[in-house]
Amino acid sequence: MKKIKIIVLPFIVLAIALVISGYTKNETNSKSNDVVHTNKTIDVIKGKQHQTMNLFVTHGHCSTPFAGTVNDLKLEIPSRDDLGNPLENMRISFKIDPNTFNVCNSEELTAKIRTPDLFIGIGNEQIVFKSTNVYTMGLNWYQVNGKLSIKGVEKEVKFFVTGIRDPKETMASSLVLSGQMNLFDWGIDYDKIVNGKSDSVPTKLMYVNMKFDVLEYQTSIAGK
Repeated sequence: MKKIKIIVLPFIVLAIALVISGYTKNETNSKSNDVVHTNKTIDVIKGKQHQTMNLFVTHGHCSTPFAGTVNDLKLEIPSRDDLGNPLENMRISFKIDPNTFNVCNSEELTAKIRTPDLFIGIGNEQIVFKSTNVYTMGLNWYQVNGKLSIKGVEKEVKFFVTGIRDPKETMASSLVLSGQMNLFDWGIDYDKIVNGKSDSVPTKLMYVNMKFDVLEYQTSIAGK
């Protein structure tokens, strides 16, 4: 009996050692994979994504939604010493390249929205917006007046900006800009340019919507 115990005992010890070794290896690989995944996540967060704006033109019950790349987006926030609304006198400006307009999953509609002289002028100008006045409408709600230039033609527009804020924070972490404009103000007859014929009920309204992070585009400036 003692001989059997002496023979079996080493095998039991060896088996236990193999099991522990395998568990340790798997745990190490798992931690290694977690580290790689974490690093990839950090890289994605650090990598600044292109800011885009959603737009669509509408004709009755029909609409053509598309998106464009936003360049030089700036959010200027005046510094202030009191505890008042930090976004009360903010300034917003941005540019949109109409050559980047794209209708999701439709090359045909993308080609139409990029029709020469619709939004892309002879000088290949970008669409440019710069705020002139901001009015506080309510908690985290603002009316932003400014000048919008399409094909080099500048007109007054009115947008609305809504702040998304954590209840514990004093300033919104992100803003949503939205509004509409009459394309006829810029002499743009959508139907004639795209379809070759003016419509009795013209496509004239274009809507815009854009969400962006405050911290990513914030620039502090001297208070008024």
